[in-house]
Amino acid sequence: MKVTIYEVGPRDGLQNESVTVPVEVKREFVRRLAEAGLTTIEATSFVHPKWVPQLADAAELLADLPRAPGVRYPVLVPNERGLDRALDCARKHGGVTDIAIFGSATETFAQRNLNRTLESQFEMFAPVVERALAAGLRVRAYVSMCFADPWEGPVAPEQVARVGRRLLDLGCYELSLGDTIGVGTPGHVDALLDAFEDAGVGLDRLAVHFHDTYGQALANTLAALRRGITVVDASTGGIGGCPYAKSATGNLATEDLVWMLDGLGVETGVDVRSLAVTSLWLADILGRPSPSRVVQALAKEL
Repeated sequence: MKVTIYEVGPRDGLQNESVTVPVEVKREFVRRLAEAGLTTIEATSFVHPKWVPQLADAAELLADLPRAPGVRYPVLVPNERGLDRALDCARKHGGVTDIAIFGSATETFAQRNLNRTLESQFEMFAPVVERALAAGLRVRAYVSMCFADPWEGPVAPEQVARVGRRLLDLGCYELSLGDTIGVGTPGHVDALLDAFEDAGVGLDRLAVHFHDTYGQALANTLAALRRGITVVDASTGGIGGCPYAKSATGNLATEDLVWMLDGLGVETGVDVRSLAVTSLWLADILGRPSPSRVVQALAKEL
């Protein structure tokens, strides 16, 4: 069995930092991730700098990003304006082959995060996907709040499946299911995947994206793998977090994921020790230790 790790550290991780990380550091971070064997690295986002100032240098980063054979650098695109910037970057510098859109499974989060209703978000995404596909780009979709919403509470799996199915029907090749506030358990994972199968969505179209707020990210990932999921989102060093849960500890750490998969005999092509060295380097720059348990353990040997 082979698992593809969709690395989100440069985008989902760094966007949550309180201080802006220099573009040179981001570029080196991406280079190190590719050198460690990661082949899908979400580099940045073309969100408006007013909302995410940490990623205001998206075009500058992509203009001089080190290109490694066989490595893809997806970018998050929130709307048509973001797509315009991504396409402009592709024309000038090349390298933009994949984009991602970010939807919501709940009404409240759609209004707060997208300034749209649950229904009208699809009207915003439709032209983005259509234009991206016409330009030859692949489009991935994230759906957030798949297990619970801090305002609405638990989210029915059937509701998530309805939203996810519509995003896939727009033309997205893959859907990443996000446990945005990190409250899911393996039982919730099974129920959600059941709902997608009932909705006629093959599990080969799905990926998982877990946060480790309650320490369940690895357990949830294992539950998904046992169901046949083969794409897992993770963030090197466990950087990132959720602004909607005070106790959130961030994304599933790529090192923790690779350590588990190595132990299961699952192929990833990723060197966990190389990643740990990178996480220690980045932690020093960010001025705080990595929350990854594997990084903490390997730090004694490296």
